[in-house]
Amino acid sequence: MKKILLIIGIPVVVIVLAIAALLLFVNPNQFKPLIVEQTKKQTGMDLIIDGDISWQFFPSLGLSLGKTELKNPAGFKNENLLKIEGIGVDVSVMPMFSKELYIGNVSLDGAEIYLETKKDGSSNLDALTQTNKAEPTESTDSSKTASPNPPTSEPAPSEAQNSWTINLAGVSVTNASLEIQDDSTGSYTKLYDVGLTVSEFAFAQWTTVTFAAKGKNNQQNFATEGQAELKLMQDLATYELRNIVLDSSFSDPSTKISSAKVELNTFAFDTDNSLSVSVKGRSADLDIDLKLTSDLMVDKEISQIRLKNMDLNSTFVGDSLPQSPMKITAKSDFGFDIKQSLISLDLEKLNLNALQFDGNSTVKLSDIPQIRFDLHSPNIDLDEFLGLNKSQPAEDKSTKESEASTASTSNGAKPQKEVEPDLSALNNLDVKGKITIDNFKASNAKMQAVVTSFTVNRGVADLNSFSSKLYQGSINASAQLDARKSPASYWAKKQIKGVKVQPLLKDVAENDMLEGTGNIDVNVKGKSLTPTGIKQNLAGTIKINFADGAVNGINVAQLIRVNYAKIKGQKVDESEEEEKKTDFSAMKATLNLNKGVMTTNDLTISSPLLRIRGEGNANYINETMDLLLDTSIVGSLKGQGGKDINDLKDITIPVRVYNKWAEPKYKIEFDQLWKQLESQKKKELEEKAEKELNRVLGDKVKDGKTKELADKLLKGLFN
Repeated sequence: MKKILLIIGIPVVVIVLAIAALLLFVNPNQFKPLIVEQTKKQTGMDLIIDGDISWQFFPSLGLSLGKTELKNPAGFKNENLLKIEGIGVDVSVMPMFSKELYIGNVSLDGAEIYLETKKDGSSNLDALTQTNKAEPTESTDSSKTASPNPPTSEPAPSEAQNSWTINLAGVSVTNASLEIQDDSTGSYTKLYDVGLTVSEFAFAQWTTVTFAAKGKNNQQNFATEGQAELKLMQDLATYELRNIVLDSSFSDPSTKISSAKVELNTFAFDTDNSLSVSVKGRSADLDIDLKLTSDLMVDKEISQIRLKNMDLNSTFVGDSLPQSPMKITAKSDFGFDIKQSLISLDLEKLNLNALQFDGNSTVKLSDIPQIRFDLHSPNIDLDEFLGLNKSQPAEDKSTKESEASTASTSNGAKPQKEVEPDLSALNNLDVKGKITIDNFKASNAKMQAVVTSFTVNRGVADLNSFSSKLYQGSINASAQLDARKSPASYWAKKQIKGVKVQPLLKDVAENDMLEGTGNIDVNVKGKSLTPTGIKQNLAGTIKINFADGAVNGINVAQLIRVNYAKIKGQKVDESEEEEKKTDFSAMKATLNLNKGVMTTNDLTISSPLLRIRGEGNANYINETMDLLLDTSIVGSLKGQGGKDINDLKDITIPVRVYNKWAEPKYKIEFDQLWKQLESQKKKELEEKAEKELNRVLGDKVKDGKTKELADKLLKGLFN
């Protein structure tokens, strides 16, 4: 029993004696002048430590430091750069007798850091860098003036410092805050409730690190918390991470992200690490639910970052979306070459509800980033995606516009002024790309095999090529938009070949007025991108060449026949219904566009029955037209479903087409028609009279005097 007590008692006595020796022979306040002096030397700032440095025995043996302040230079709003309510250090006792300080844990409570930048750009951190730069000169000067025999009664602070060996094991930070005030930019950021804990720290062993902070930046509020496990090697350069979790929240007047969570199972260089990201919240009136998983790889030089097998699943809900909810999914690989400043994306598939894409893109980071891409889609239905194929409300749109216009006028409000779009962003773009679409639908027009390539370079956008199959025909186009000056200018060229016109018009305009196979050449230019500006400044030519078609809505032959019957006083059979359609074998025209008016003077329509030559204009600002069609009958009108009127053959009948585009009206210009009929009748009578005279006079007509007398007689009769 005595042996047991002796075995237990000896260590207790040793510990008691060690503590007593610590209190008697080691005074922690000997470090206080050293700390203050070294702080002044290294920073040029005053350090104030309230009270003595004292020993603490609970919960572990260590040192405690009271309220500590690092003062700001003069001229800054806040008195302190750093303020700490208390510092605690856990130490191992026995090594201290050999001037070896093994620190088990450093605790900082209530640390406050204030960083301030004045309007002139100077900062309270400048004193730190300036002092460090000036230090060599000061030491040189001091060496010149130093006494050759310095006093040796007390060791120099540096000698006292160098006589101690200090090792740090861990850190615990609680209730810390950081304020950053930048008057040069008018920004203010504050971090508060900052906490950091590093437990059971040792080299080459896993250590748990937890942290948390809240913050405010002007009207933005955020909070974050997380944890990770760290393994740090003795060289302090090699480390590994695992079980990393970071969860943050953010809010401002228009955004509230309740959770933005990042998880990494492991993180090690030159290997794939499983990454998971999730975001939930609301931004710009959109509800967001996003999840992304990927394999993250970073090389040891931190020059290559790869996200492999990225799998994105997200849902957006909001009235501003063309479709709500909008489900976006993607599978892709992402890479960032830091040395070359090159970002790459290989897109295996991207789905936006029913829209599908695949392709690749690269971004070369520079003053003006270089963006290159090649995208493909099997099918794009813009009408469905934008909701344009939905049934319109029962209330007539024109009624709504009229009511809005009346309300605006009655309230004395001026009509809203059209404003040119802001295209300044194009000045900072260098984009080159290609898009291929197997099937494409827009404004109800259906295209196949769409291939387009374009570039945007410092304010100039070029549609280098556009090709597509369109209603059994094809379309090729090129265009340019120059946004370097406002209003922007543009030009466009387009060739349409072999397109079936009627199904195209039915799909696009719900109008079947024209049939046939169409060839159209467009060459136009203009400036301004406001609706009115486009119409007023559009200039150029449009050449049309249609074959084997018809103009629906008007039967020119019937119009002529009915009006001719009325002229002759004949009875018109109103019960006889005929198709309102005028067939043609060819229709050609050159349309000249200038200042909102389209003019033509070479419109021709040919058929076995009719020849039509037209001229006139159409105002595409007011959407009105005034065309005169000179119609000649060259065959039997029976081919148009009516009776024969051969006595109108070789007569040119002027038909005027006028009124609104949506409500065209037709009429015969009778004044011109009468003149032609009178001229024809007069010619027929002259021919008949001359024939009769020739019959009566017989051979006497050959006599010169008789011939002259006959001509005078005929002229007297018909003039």
